[in-house]
Amino acid sequence: MGVREGFEELYGAAPEGVWAAPGRVNLIGEYTDFNEGFVMPLALPHTAVAAVSRRDDGVLRLHSADIEGPVVELHVDGLEPLTNTSWAAYPAGVVWALRAAGHAVAGADVHLASTVPTGAGLSSSAALEVVTALALNDLYELGLTRPELARIAQRAENDFVGVPCGIMDQTASACCTDGHALHLDCRDLTIRQVPFDLAAQGLSLLVVDTRVKHALGDGAYAERREGCEEGARVLGVSHLRDVAYEGLDAALARLSDERVRRYVRHVVSDDHRVERVIGLLDAGDVRGIGPVLTEGHASLRDDLRISCDELDLVVATANSAGALGSRMTGGGFGGSAIVLVEAADVDTVTKAVTEAFAAAGFTPPRVFPAVPSEGARRVS
Repeated sequence: MGVREGFEELYGAAPEGVWAAPGRVNLIGEYTDFNEGFVMPLALPHTAVAAVSRRDDGVLRLHSADIEGPVVELHVDGLEPLTNTSWAAYPAGVVWALRAAGHAVAGADVHLASTVPTGAGLSSSAALEVVTALALNDLYELGLTRPELARIAQRAENDFVGVPCGIMDQTASACCTDGHALHLDCRDLTIRQVPFDLAAQGLSLLVVDTRVKHALGDGAYAERREGCEEGARVLGVSHLRDVAYEGLDAALARLSDERVRRYVRHVVSDDHRVERVIGLLDAGDVRGIGPVLTEGHASLRDDLRISCDELDLVVATANSAGALGSRMTGGGFGGSAIVLVEAADVDTVTKAVTEAFAAAGFTPPRVFPAVPSEGARRVS
């Protein structure tokens, strides 16, 4: 049953419209967004879809086709941050953030369904937030731009749900375009659509979902963010973005805390890796980004220490089986890796990774291509 039909069955009337917002995979630039650095995500074909109608009585009704349970009924005047730990906190947080920003959202009926894998580091939560924000923006004629909607969605996750994420995930879901990666400057939020047509180059970017669930609310993400902020304080800059790659060794020598030193080294070098990838893509050398991806994984594994055995196995096995490069992507501690391969080698690499997981006694991974796709849009 589609979301339109599901909405009618739940609420007894047709929705005013249907919207979709994608998950994302990040090509390069990890834990750089909240340091006001650079990231380079691309939207996935997998989306959260929402059928929505307005209400004028202050009631917010939320339902998910993917989660067992009744309609969640809330009152917009009673939305309080950090009080709801269920999936409903994400769309409810968007309503709260819109109202906190002065937008007169008087209620809504919402029915959601998503094909974005949860816990896989592919921004299933951002997709829920952005699709809700876009639908309400359209229905209530709020006039917000895509970057402004991303900010609203981020505020929902930061302040209402309580996850201190950066702006990347929501911006990717709101602003990506088909066939492109999104180069985002997380300081001034300027974006550039970078052509990334892998099929035309005879290449494929695989996502390997390890099926190890990660949860950014468990404190490890916040601890690393705090460590980065401490590094910036010691170095006398507002954010690690301001530490030049050429001056990295000198900056590291000023840091006495080994943990902070590792975090700073990762962030500054990963910002530099984004710039290198941009240069390679601009020069038409898509294959050349492979080794940069693998370098990025080593930094995430050794300096940031957010990898896990399954992610390390994907990278080592894929590269040994002929991949051009690979790395874990997303918040870490599970989730997914990306693998850049020649199209002709997709089956070989997929088989090698699957067999390696079986030999290690791990849950079989889910492998699928990351096709650079369209950002959030109204469907009907």
